[in-house]
Amino acid sequence: MPAPPRISVIIPVFNEQDAIEKVIGDIPSHLPTEIIVVDNGSTDQTAKLAAAMGARIVRENRRGYGSACLAGIAATREPDIVVFLDGDYSDHPNEMSDLIAPIQENCADLVIGSRVLGNSEPGALMIQARFGNRLATSLIKILFGVSYTDLGPFRAIRYRALMDLNMRDKTFGWTVEMQVKAAKQALKIQEMPVSYRKRIGVSKITGTLKGTLKAGWKILFTIFRYWFTR
Repeated sequence: MPAPPRISVIIPVFNEQDAIEKVIGDIPSHLPTEIIVVDNGSTDQTAKLAAAMGARIVRENRRGYGSACLAGIAATREPDIVVFLDGDYSDHPNEMSDLIAPIQENCADLVIGSRVLGNSEPGALMIQARFGNRLATSLIKILFGVSYTDLGPFRAIRYRALMDLNMRDKTFGWTVEMQVKAAKQALKIQEMPVSYRKRIGVSKITGTLKGTLKAGWKILFTIFRYWFTR
């Protein structure tokens, strides 16, 4: 029997003390080799609570979702698969087995958890997020020829493929950068329906008009940036 894959789960967090124990607690215990919680400058008890749940804490004080993800990647110990998971309990960590299955079966290098294809709790995926997803994925289809339905944060990727993507974005363009680069490099890509619920606490991105506009602008900028640098 082949050895089970080494899986690193990376959870970027910023003030998620009310959710982080639920997130870690719902990760199937037999899956991850390590759980890395990247504390992106929290001022509450998030890191302490995560450490008590057995996670390894990485500090990244340079604010930004991408900065936190990059710090998490740098802290891994060359796993076979990397899973990215939000710390607000909007995703369903117990669905991780389904998310990584296509990679384990050598059917995919990258698996995006699609909230659009899955079951979303009413009000969980906000109108602006649905519109932004549809616009961004339509542009990716037109410009790069790859069909996505979502830019969801719950995703799994083969470690070697991740290294080849040479991820750079430090803010809101992180997820779309990965998907555009994966399309350009002709990775084997699948989407997996995932469940989605209302997050615990207020979103740092779609919870404010300013955050929504900044995220939308950065996503569109990133798509066109990599189109013009083909």
